[in-house]
Amino acid sequence: MKKIALIMALVAGVLFTSCDLNFFPSDELNSDALLQDEAGAEYIMDGCYSLLKDEVEFLGYSSGNTFTRHFFQMSEFPADNCNLSSHTTDPLYEATALKMTDNLKNVGTLWMVGYKVIYMTNTIIETLVEGESADSDHLLGEAYFVRGWMHLNLATLYARPYSHGRDNLGIPLHISTNNAVVTRASVGDVYDQIVKDLQKASELMGASRGNTGYPSKTTALGILSRVYLYMENWQECVNTVNAMLGGATPADKLDKDLANLFINAKTSSEVLFCLAHETIGDDRGQSSIGSMYLHSDEEAIGWGEIYPSNPLLYLYERYSMDTRYTAFIHPQYPGLDTYTIYFPDPETENDDSGRLNLTANGTFDADENFVFTYDGATYKAEKRLVNGEYYEYHVNYKGVDCLARVHKTMKNRNTSPIYYMSKFSYQDGKAMISSPIICRWAEVILNRAEAYAHMGGKDAEALADVNVLRTRAGIPADGLFAAGKMHGYASALDVVLDERRLELAFEGFRTHDLTRNKLDIDRRFPGAHPWQVVPYNHDHLIYPIPNNEWTVSGIQQNPGY
Repeated sequence: MKKIALIMALVAGVLFTSCDLNFFPSDELNSDALLQDEAGAEYIMDGCYSLLKDEVEFLGYSSGNTFTRHFFQMSEFPADNCNLSSHTTDPLYEATALKMTDNLKNVGTLWMVGYKVIYMTNTIIETLVEGESADSDHLLGEAYFVRGWMHLNLATLYARPYSHGRDNLGIPLHISTNNAVVTRASVGDVYDQIVKDLQKASELMGASRGNTGYPSKTTALGILSRVYLYMENWQECVNTVNAMLGGATPADKLDKDLANLFINAKTSSEVLFCLAHETIGDDRGQSSIGSMYLHSDEEAIGWGEIYPSNPLLYLYERYSMDTRYTAFIHPQYPGLDTYTIYFPDPETENDDSGRLNLTANGTFDADENFVFTYDGATYKAEKRLVNGEYYEYHVNYKGVDCLARVHKTMKNRNTSPIYYMSKFSYQDGKAMISSPIICRWAEVILNRAEAYAHMGGKDAEALADVNVLRTRAGIPADGLFAAGKMHGYASALDVVLDERRLELAFEGFRTHDLTRNKLDIDRRFPGAHPWQVVPYNHDHLIYPIPNNEWTVSGIQQNPGY
């Protein structure tokens, strides 16, 4: 085995001091201390996973500053799944409001940690000799996997989707420890390298060397199916998933206990990779991902200020027995027998006080429309049948047709009815502990379903994959799809994208799912965000290159910043 070139202080900083060494791709690290054995490589690899979970200091801020928390929320908040109840001082608010700037700590943290991890994987790739042992090859495969996966994470946040053009500016592509030159590779070149890394990883890895907190050959293939989907290489996406299945059915790969899948992410048969958190030392309270979605009265922690949006709630409620709603969405009722309408004021702008969202009590008329009085005027919210399948409430307010919700009176935060979400909570019975899932079989099946839907002539196959997930969610046979039974949908692709929205909500896919499919984002619902339809190519649907990077290296900033 060749010597592993890495500054010992860097490794120690990663594992034990929450990484007080800030470096960007433009920094150089000179090696003067050496690790000399396979155990050292394993030590570095484990340091990569620790760095993704541990708090780091950036711009003088450390509390709650983790890659994991920021990545999931920055990937989800700009789209249409989330309702932020009000303006907050947390920089994640800017993602929700599409008001990101290049000096926000989350923007810089993701970049900094991402490239630190990439640097560490490069030390292993440049050191280990392929073929010396199965264990050594597996560690080498892990390094290729993490390097490819991390480039993918950075590309989806800081660059245009592949479907918008291969020649667009991507991100700095780092495939060696030589960080002296920083330029932005094209999106196409970045994705081509990601494919190479994941293919190499799948060749070198076998089963994981522990629980699902460690990747495996199957993990690499699962992420590769995602990459092929993003690259619009439909056939390779299908081929990859078929190879993963190896003759098994999609239903064979799903955890039957969906309600506990996220609680048991480290051991679930459906999970291909998670960032495994333990009880000791990983209960981050209000610094956790879950804290943004949940407040625990028992433990008196959690912000509990991000709720499912009205459109997402309506989608879940088409089938009241959908486990994805009943298991993870928790409406908070005070026990009142009154009914309340909740709707936005479309004339208010998203300023420091947040959008004005309105509530009022009322009653139902004979047609189940909701009649209420607000500010001295009487209004009627119409119960409207949509696609012949389900109902929504709409109210004409100030001449604008507004999507509203009518519900039994709920507890609220700044007028927003409280619908807690618990996908990132309650591992080991603790409200603010979870092991966030990076890849699971449900996503892989949906990757294939979407590829089928894009291919033409494969609608039946796409709908069959969707039906597997709907069946697991407890939806009865009359809620499944088939040719001639589309439940108001115009195409199989529309079905698949809504199923991805239902199944993968809050897991960091929604913004990219919309932008890569060139679908505008309709955000005309209550919440602390602008009342607008966001064009799929809006400049602020990708994040700026951090100020600390472009001012040092001179690389080109993204448009609109």
